[in-house]
Amino acid sequence: MNKNILNTGIQNFINEKLDADILSVSLSNPTFEGATAKEVVLQLEAAKKCKKKLPTWFLTPGIFYPLPLQIEQTSSEVAAAHKATLCPGKKLADLSGGLGVDSFYFAKYNEKVFHVEMNEELSEIAAHNFKVLGALNVQCTAQNAVQFLEDNDRFDTLYVDPSRRDHIKGKVFLLADCSPNVPALLDSMWTKTDHILIKTAPLLDIKAACRELNGVYEVQAVAVGHEVKELLLRLKKGYQGPVKTTAVMLSDTREAIYFESSLEQEKESQSQYEKPLSYLYEPHAAVLKLGAFKSLGVALQLYKLHEHSHLYTSRELIDFPGRRFLIQEALPYSKKTMKAFSNTKANVSVRNFKMSVAAIRKKHSLQDGGHVYLFFTNDLNNKAMVIVCEKIK
Repeated sequence: MNKNILNTGIQNFINEKLDADILSVSLSNPTFEGATAKEVVLQLEAAKKCKKKLPTWFLTPGIFYPLPLQIEQTSSEVAAAHKATLCPGKKLADLSGGLGVDSFYFAKYNEKVFHVEMNEELSEIAAHNFKVLGALNVQCTAQNAVQFLEDNDRFDTLYVDPSRRDHIKGKVFLLADCSPNVPALLDSMWTKTDHILIKTAPLLDIKAACRELNGVYEVQAVAVGHEVKELLLRLKKGYQGPVKTTAVMLSDTREAIYFESSLEQEKESQSQYEKPLSYLYEPHAAVLKLGAFKSLGVALQLYKLHEHSHLYTSRELIDFPGRRFLIQEALPYSKKTMKAFSNTKANVSVRNFKMSVAAIRKKHSLQDGGHVYLFFTNDLNNKAMVIVCEKIK
């Protein structure tokens, strides 16, 4: 960590260039005493990435930014703030501390937080930033998780966000291939706590993870906006009951929306099917990630259009964890049907359909945008159809 980066001249330069193109700044070869051009450009690039994802860091003078890649891998503030509400207590250890966003928010709900990061430079950067941010109840230690657990006593909660990058920086999605290897470390973790929170990649196989880990009592799919950002596995020592599933839909501008089910409930639920009625419902990505296809319809008393379409319909409008549409027409898919939409604007979606969005647009000369929504899917008899809708805000 080169603290010369924090000198007034360099910080002023970074603030002045926040709207500039990174390549142009790099080619200008900015030179300052005590810091290389590469170091300055990397700080500028990191600051630009933090502007939206980590506004608290971005707006706080004196922050030292880690590498841009490390910012890409960290939690957003809105997701970190949600996680912190799940594990209040006296002592929490973040076993894969990284930049420290999660630790910063955990510190708001715990008397003492231990930020464990084996990368010594990143640990030093995090410690500096915690002081600048006023998170004085966070203690940083540059150790690997295994050694830290051996050297310390019990905690109310252990949190781990295993790195999903292998030695050649390729993405990996199995827990055993991450660092630290949580399945291998789990027995040691249970000697130090009764509660564990694990953050994983959205592509993780949920059922496989529940088989691989003991004590899982809840799985959360956490989305920010329309995108699932992370999966959270909540573990309790000795727990052997049903696994609750919760879709958490977060936003910077509204209160969180939740949909709860369970793996067992989904397995036991039976869908009801119907042709398109008055309203069409498209589940949020977080609900789809949890595989709550049947239990969603049962809980909200909705009909599915087809077993594999994951679109729902009703006669009366209801609140729904996803997008809602007023159905104008449900038409058989054919050249004659589509001729009426040729060279017009429409928002196109496909569910359980033989063609992609791009292929449909090209074949039928559909332009993107407008107020019309076209859903291409199959009906109860596996006949292709197009549902013409208007989005309900």
